[in-house]
Amino acid sequence: MANVIYRGPIAREPQTINLPVAGAYTPGIFVTSNGAELTQATGPTGRLLLLSNRRFYEQGPDDAYAAGETGVAYRVEGDQEYSAQFAAGTYTKGQPLTVDANGQLASASTGSALVVAYYDGEGATLTAGQRDDIVLATNVHIGAV
Repeated sequence: MANVIYRGPIAREPQTINLPVAGAYTPGIFVTSNGAELTQATGPTGRLLLLSNRRFYEQGPDDAYAAGETGVAYRVEGDQEYSAQFAAGTYTKGQPLTVDANGQLASASTGSALVVAYYDGEGATLTAGQRDDIVLATNVHIGAV
């Protein structure tokens, strides 16, 4: 398991958006922003951001934000590596992933789901909310500009 949300490449660390979180969220979920707050994503629509931990406050990646606290979210870019939360399931290396109704990654094998990332772990059965490594998809535009 990763001890940070952003995994690389270090030379291209993504931009962040810092806004209050709408709920008690843990780092590694996908969120959206209305310009005033960060809200848990409910699917692969809109501009997706990945909630990080506040490293400068010594907040660990397993430490939840309290509702109303200022959260740090990455503006994710294709081909970058992250540690993100998963829905419960069994995953294999290279498996296509989408964002589910809980802001977590789930299998995109249904054929109609928008692929936003690929599983980059060694293969595992994960419980809901457990984090593992991903690579953001490069063949799709994630969210609106």
